[in-house]
Amino acid sequence: MKPIHILLVEDNEGDILLTREAFESAKIINTLSVVRDGKEAIDFITKQGKYQNINLPDLILLDVNLPKKNGHEVLQFIKGNEDLKQIPVIMLTTSSAEIDINLSYKNYVNCYITKPVEVDDFMKAITKIEDFWISIVKLPNHNQ
Repeated sequence: MKPIHILLVEDNEGDILLTREAFESAKIINTLSVVRDGKEAIDFITKQGKYQNINLPDLILLDVNLPKKNGHEVLQFIKGNEDLKQIPVIMLTTSSAEIDINLSYKNYVNCYITKPVEVDDFMKAITKIEDFWISIVKLPNHNQ
């Protein structure tokens, strides 16, 4: 199994730490990059500013509630861009609002997951994401 590059777009430090821990405990080789707001996410995937030399992510975990640009705006940008739209995006958020779920799917999110509140449940959810998207799914190959 080839290592994959995951971009986590998350502004909550606790969730960032838990996500890192879950990926590390699964012992699957991957790179986890973290950006903390929607503008930074767009800069990352378009290789702007300090991100000029990064590799594009193979998978994006995107929160809905972000500063500067929200997750819906970032998702619309990704799925509206011919060079980026093939990157799978998972909405991973505390919002269980029907409007957020419907808008995410309307904008071609690959799946929508509401973050569990309990730490153990959150860790299990991240492990399941990793199991499915890294071990089972064949991700697209894109030019770096």
